[in-house]
Amino acid sequence: MTIEIPLLILLVMTAAGAILVKDLISAVLILGSYSFALALVWALLGAVDVAFVEAVVGAGLATVFFLLTLFRTTEKDTVIRRPPVPWAAILGLPLLGMLLLYGAGDLPVFGDPTSPASTHISPVYLENSVDQTRTPNVVTAVLMDYRSFDTFIETIVIFTAGIACALILRKGDK
Repeated sequence: MTIEIPLLILLVMTAAGAILVKDLISAVLILGSYSFALALVWALLGAVDVAFVEAVVGAGLATVFFLLTLFRTTEKDTVIRRPPVPWAAILGLPLLGMLLLYGAGDLPVFGDPTSPASTHISPVYLENSVDQTRTPNVVTAVLMDYRSFDTFIETIVIFTAGIACALILRKGDK
C-alpha cells in the first residue's frame, strides 16, 4: 500500500508533463518514463506478462522508434504547436473522470475470490484446460486456445506496427 500511491502520482505527473511540454523529444522521453512507471504498476498488480510487454514495447521500443524518427526530422518539426483547448473538453473531461470513478465503485475488490471472474470462468479454465487444449500451462492455454482470435489480432497489430516503424526508419530519399 505504501508504494501504490506514489506510483500513481508519478503516472499522473508524467502524463501531465508529456502533455504540457513544448518539445517533442522531451515528450517522448517523458512518455518513456510513463511507460516504465506503468510497467511497475502492472507488476505490482500481479500482471507480470503485461508489465514485461509494457516495459519492452512501451518504455523500450516505442521510445527508441520515436527518437529515431524525430532525429530524421528538421528542427522546426520538433516543436509542438497546439491550438487552444475547447471549453467543452475543459468541462467535460473532469465530469467524465468523476463518472468513471463513480462507476468503479461497483467493481469487485482487487483479488476478491468471490468476484464473478473468480467464481465463473477461472474454475472452468483451471479444471478443463489440460483436457480441452492438451497444454499443461494454463496461461498458454488461455492465450493460444481460449483467446486465440484475440491473440491473433494482437499479433497482427504488433506486426503491422513493426512494419510501419521499419518503413519510417528505412534509409533512402526523404
